[in-house]
Amino acid sequence: MPDARIKVHELRQKSKTDLLAQLKDLKAELALLRVAKVTGGAPNKLSKIKVVRLSIAQVLTVISQKQKAVLREAYKNKKFLPLDLRPKKTRAIRRRLTKHQQSLKTEREKKREIYFPMRKYAIKV
Repeated sequence: MPDARIKVHELRQKSKTDLLAQLKDLKAELALLRVAKVTGGAPNKLSKIKVVRLSIAQVLTVISQKQKAVLREAYKNKKFLPLDLRPKKTRAIRRRLTKHQQSLKTEREKKREIYFPMRKYAIKV
């Protein structure tokens, strides 16, 4: 059970099984600290609760980030992405036409361009 705070760069190098084991240990430690709090434990144990809770959050964050990275890799060249992997941006931007859709022309526009091209004028000097 760690005394000092966990360093995130060390967590990122661990495998998922190691992270889950560490998470289990931290949760067990937190339970013990909470029992100590109720029974009137030492002040250093009470101050350690915050550190352990922070460590749990860090481990969970690293687990979810790794999972998301694996999913991103799996969906890299697929046509559709799951909603949580798509860019958030804003609702208006997400509903906007794509560049390709904006550049498309109707049949009528195409015909008009063919039959009535822009006139070229030569200026007399």
